[in-house]
Amino acid sequence: MSKSSNILSRGLWKENPVLVLLLGMCPTLAVTTSAYNGLGMGVATLAVLLGSNIFVSLIRSLIPKKVRIPCYIVVIATFVTLVDMILEAFVNNLHSSLGLFIPLIVVNCIILGRAEAFASKNTLGRSALDAVGMGLGFTLTLFALGSVREILGNGTWTLLQYQEILIQLRLLSKSTDPILVMILPPGAFIALGFFIAGMNAIVARKKSKAA
Repeated sequence: MSKSSNILSRGLWKENPVLVLLLGMCPTLAVTTSAYNGLGMGVATLAVLLGSNIFVSLIRSLIPKKVRIPCYIVVIATFVTLVDMILEAFVNNLHSSLGLFIPLIVVNCIILGRAEAFASKNTLGRSALDAVGMGLGFTLTLFALGSVREILGNGTWTLLQYQEILIQLRLLSKSTDPILVMILPPGAFIALGFFIAGMNAIVARKKSKAA
């Protein structure tokens, strides 16, 4: 596998920000009450991560080491403001649903961590690939988590808007009662725990086969 492919795929699996690094727990647990919210938060975070990584990489030689963290936060806050305004203008229902969690992207450990650990030490191309990989890993995890919680907790899937499709796919039956706890805060911890356990089991199985 080439270095570029390795950088891109690292965030999807080996260093998945949610399931491995356990970063960004606040939005992961709070907004994944539906697949739509999870996907929206993931894409918004990916956009901010991509923009900030590219910009930090471009100006990395100009930032004094003593003030690098405040500078990174200013860069991240700028991109968060842009994303917030775009969502409010074009996807107002998503903007209203995510609410305060959009501005809180500024303090998301994933974004500041990648700016400090990777973008400040690598070229524009590598930094962009790192941002896309980490952003996609975050987005897919939030989307999957939101889908599971919504289907089990509400009996719907907002990307389709039709419960009948879920019934036809045999994900639900007409007599199925929603598991309401799954769309409540405890359900977020339960679902995330199963996701992490599943990933750990897959990794352990791969290691045992390799051995």
